Amino acid sequence: MALFTLLNAHLAWGDLPLLDGAQLTIDPGERVGLIGRNGTGKSSLLSVLAGKTKLDDGELQFTDGLRTVFVEQEPLLPEAPTVLESLALRGRLQEISDEREVWRVRARIEEMLHRFDLDVNTDPAKASGGEKKRAALALALALEPDLLLLDEPTNHLDIRAIATLEELVNTQCRNQRSLIVITHDRQFLDNVSTRIVELDRGILRSYPGNFAAYENRKEEELAAEELARQRFDKFWAQEEVWIRKGIEARRTRNEGRVRRLERLRRERSERRDRMGSIRLQIDAGEKSGKIVAEVENLSKSFGSKTVVRDLNFTLMRGDRLGLIGRNGAGKSTLIKLLLGQLQPDAGTVRLGTNLKIAYFDQLREQLDLTKTVAETISPGSDWVEIGGEKKHIVAYLGDFLFPPRRANVPVSSLSGGERNRLLLARLFALPANLLVLDEPTNDLDIDSLELLEQTLLTYPGTIILVSHDRRFLDNVVTEVLAPEGNGVWREYVGGYEDWLRQRPAPAEPAPVKAAPKPVERTRQRTLKLSFKETRDLEEIPTRLENLEAEQKALYEKMSGAEYHLLDVAERKADAARSAEIEKETEELFERWEALEEKRRQIEEASGS
Repeated sequence: MALFTLLNAHLAWGDLPLLDGAQLTIDPGERVGLIGRNGTGKSSLLSVLAGKTKLDDGELQFTDGLRTVFVEQEPLLPEAPTVLESLALRGRLQEISDEREVWRVRARIEEMLHRFDLDVNTDPAKASGGEKKRAALALALALEPDLLLLDEPTNHLDIRAIATLEELVNTQCRNQRSLIVITHDRQFLDNVSTRIVELDRGILRSYPGNFAAYENRKEEELAAEELARQRFDKFWAQEEVWIRKGIEARRTRNEGRVRRLERLRRERSERRDRMGSIRLQIDAGEKSGKIVAEVENLSKSFGSKTVVRDLNFTLMRGDRLGLIGRNGAGKSTLIKLLLGQLQPDAGTVRLGTNLKIAYFDQLREQLDLTKTVAETISPGSDWVEIGGEKKHIVAYLGDFLFPPRRANVPVSSLSGGERNRLLLARLFALPANLLVLDEPTNDLDIDSLELLEQTLLTYPGTIILVSHDRRFLDNVVTEVLAPEGNGVWREYVGGYEDWLRQRPAPAEPAPVKAAPKPVERTRQRTLKLSFKETRDLEEIPTRLENLEAEQKALYEKMSGAEYHLLDVAERKADAARSAEIEKETEELFERWEALEEKRRQIEEASGS
């Protein structure tokens, strides 16, 4: 039985149709990748399915009792002393009447936070974007919904967290739970999805299999669509020639043919062509020297943490270096050391001659939200010079899918994807023979991402790339630098998959010798409960009730409207006591079960 059915759905943003008679059905256990160009309405569709947005027209039918959880692109965590308590509020655990169920859910949240390498006592107010995303994902998976809706879940996640997310959603969906995910991470789609649904010009099209299977089918489909369009345009042109014959057309009195031509004209004017693609061209400027950067015994520490230790390598002209590693491993620090923006504790970095550097992360920081799109690209001029040729700013912005009317809007009004395209437009307008790209793929749709790959492959200069997109790394870089721990970085030839094959295998723990079997004795020891065990068996139920009452009082206090106004020390003490109660409760339940089992064995033995 389908989890939900979307029938003849219509939704518009202004005069732009996002859903135009769309149809969709999801069955239990399906893992659906929802793809499409930026601005086509993917997030709006998830919002509809999550019950946050209403359709303009059409019908959405849910199966009875369907439990849905939605993780948005930028999740917000409620104010609380710890991330665990914040997630308890976000997940509305205070509304669950069964206290034991509350404990079970909290235990699952703690387990998922551990899987995502998050401390339960992290202050949510100080959490980074990646930590907030991992926390929201941990809650969503802990709640075990029938339908999980994820909007760009891999943004802000490092490769290890992405792999963890893949494993967890694949495991949950084996239990007839379903997933709909929006992501530009093609490797994630290949590893997770069982079906791809494409939102294109208001219509949802379904393709069985993962993203690789979709690519094969889509290529054939686009070729057939283009052939059909060519035939339509040819037929339309022939009919236009006929109607312009005037007298001859009127003499034939073929009114049916005239009406058909009018219909063709309407169809052609209403036909929604496929959205254009970004046209990228990079001005590499003059060649740099043969050696771009030479690093000898480079070291850098912050307090007790060593980020780089005794690093030696040489970056040559034309190299495409990828920096990979977990968030916080020191990738951005290493870039700043290489570019001379940060001084090392020891060692040297010698940059080559004639370097013209374009740093993507720098541009992101310098983006002025009050300026217009055109002013951001070419301040004080209507022209941009690319490769020695001048191009009007409106035409240049058109290459990055900005229509003329968007040239004079402020940057503050742009979406995340539009801002990223604007940054790329500004980056490529600068003559540079060394491109430093720190996460350039964020918020790009898959089509734009693939075109960026193709452009970088034809770029004659040198590239330093930081990315958690495994497919993008494989398609662009020729070598990687990866952290090995304790500040040690090691160079590998190839891309991400090559690094996986070449990296050192994790150390295997020493085998544990099996304990010798106890010598069987002819006389069995008499099995009975000790005095302390008997007393514990009698007192544990009362102790559990007292802990339940104390925890309930704490929950009521912490969920109060004025709780956030209390002293920080008091809130931390409450959070610590709540955690202690959970631990004590779990230990008491385990003790109770063990004692009950022992008593059962004694009763069976005495009965025999």
